[in-house]
Amino acid sequence: MKFLHPFLGSREDRLAEPLPPRGVRIGLYAVLFLLGAALSACGAFVQALWPPVGVLLALLACLGLFYGGLRVTGTKLGAGVPLAGWFVVLAVLLAPRPEGDVVLAATASAYAYLFGGSMLGVVCATLPTRSGFLFGVPAPEPRRTVKDGDR
Repeated sequence: MKFLHPFLGSREDRLAEPLPPRGVRIGLYAVLFLLGAALSACGAFVQALWPPVGVLLALLACLGLFYGGLRVTGTKLGAGVPLAGWFVVLAVLLAPRPEGDVVLAATASAYAYLFGGSMLGVVCATLPTRSGFLFGVPAPEPRRTVKDGDR
């Protein structure tokens, strides 16, 4: 697993990097949500366009967005916000229309896109970040145990 350290890094590496300012992170969260929504719509059509390669292309785009959001914001929310935008649009695309049309049919490639994209989002949200918490709040100082003679 040493070959992945330049790409993923360790928890110590992520905690050593400074976080972007809070205002910048909030703006990035809004942009990441919109990018996740756009990626969801594009991926729904790409996965059906080229059956074996389209799913892989859509999943690679999901991986790039989720991991990129994690690294840019430095928080786990950076991977969760585009995932939320991705899910919101997929919920709309999965609903049948009154005319009988569906965007995502019940095919193996559509299921692979749904399952693979959600798994990639969850995996990216669990990778080490610069912050110990979800929103970029620094971790509290560890409690010091008091012994009988230290009072």
